[in-house]
Amino acid sequence: MLAEKKDSGAGNRDVAMNGPVGRQRPAPNDSPAAVTKRRPEDLTPRELEILRLIWDGYTNRSIAEQLSISMKTADTHRSNMMKKLRVCNTAQLLKAALEGDLLQADSAARRSGRQGEP
Repeated sequence: MLAEKKDSGAGNRDVAMNGPVGRQRPAPNDSPAAVTKRRPEDLTPRELEILRLIWDGYTNRSIAEQLSISMKTADTHRSNMMKKLRVCNTAQLLKAALEGDLLQADSAARRSGRQGEP
């Protein structure tokens, strides 16, 4: 009887150290909750095109007119970029794009030399 208790004690230690038999804990990287911040490289070519227009000062309305898309589509692209980069507003979106080398700060000089409304 004493031998049985020792055996069951060893089994309890195994469970405590390794978890229940047949049930393995997922690695931290396997968990959907372990989502990492996306990098600017994850933006689609269309999103990059719209990002450059935002940088040049275009509104959703003017982006929609220039690209022949609806205003809602332009807004959805902007929103998707913000979600991907985990930012809350357009200023943060542009900052993340500059830090990710997706935009060049010298675009401002190009814009100031442009005639007409953006």
